[in-house]
Amino acid sequence: MNSLLIPVSADLATRSVGQQSSLLFAGIGAVLVLATLVAEMLSWRQRRRGQPSAVIANLVARIRAWWVMVIVVGLALLFGRAGVIVLFALISLLALREFITLAPTRSGDYYALLAAFYLVLPWQYYLVWIDWYGLYTLLIPVYAFLFLPILATIGGDTTHYLERTAKVQWGLMICVFCLSHVPLLLNLQVPGHDPARNLLLFAFLVIVVQSSDVLQYIWGKLLGRHLIAPKLSPSKTVEGFVGGVLSASVLGAGLWWITPFTPLQAFALSLLITLMGFWGGLVMSAIKRDRGIKDWGHLIEGHGGVLDRLDSVCFAAPVFFHVVRYYWKAGGG
Repeated sequence: MNSLLIPVSADLATRSVGQQSSLLFAGIGAVLVLATLVAEMLSWRQRRRGQPSAVIANLVARIRAWWVMVIVVGLALLFGRAGVIVLFALISLLALREFITLAPTRSGDYYALLAAFYLVLPWQYYLVWIDWYGLYTLLIPVYAFLFLPILATIGGDTTHYLERTAKVQWGLMICVFCLSHVPLLLNLQVPGHDPARNLLLFAFLVIVVQSSDVLQYIWGKLLGRHLIAPKLSPSKTVEGFVGGVLSASVLGAGLWWITPFTPLQAFALSLLITLMGFWGGLVMSAIKRDRGIKDWGHLIEGHGGVLDRLDSVCFAAPVFFHVVRYYWKAGGG
């Protein structure tokens, strides 16, 4: 009798996840439709008056890009765990390419870069696929950090050696190790939480962190008066930071029903990851200022490159994963 109940329970769980995912994407779609209508109307009015606005044009471009990004993520979710892992492996590849391209290399870096792109990156995501957590946590922070500098010595080029090796290591940490924690969420084993629902946990992280970026931009444009870090990011304001972080945290509390958290826990975790996302944005802005550039790339219209869109996720994902893994696995939830 029990053997008959197990498939039925699994089927019900799958249906529940599917229904909640559909409801979630329906809500996201409704928000994007409303945003599109408002932005296009504002753009039409500006054109009619013969007074084009760079802010409105940027807003329209951002919303159109959001449509593309939501569709891409939605398609990945249709393929389940495999789709998400493949998607983020490709994202890491593009992000690492952006990072390395804007940080000059020398011929002596050839073997280290070859290993970073064609050995370490795919290996890291293979470890996510087979759920080998022990080696996953050591591959880049320990083994790659030890062996890549060795490969960089093969050419005998000592010019800016420390800077060059640090650049490759830091690129792997940000673009591969940190980002790979997003699909790693699908491997979590939370007591009392169906693993099939980890797709919704993945959605929670991405929605809250990305919403914080958008809401900080909106609050900053509406009420921004005081710059929070003018030397690092001239467009970020105190008002935008406070309004965006708190608004996104409230949104996260409202999404508690797709997570194993209570509303209060969802709010606290949302606050944590939005703060990490904000600091991540400042760190990546500091690197851009050091390189004398405005954007990491031009792949996404209105958003710049992959790293411009995911800099906050890079810093939020590892913290979110490990807090959930250790706190809830230990029975604290």
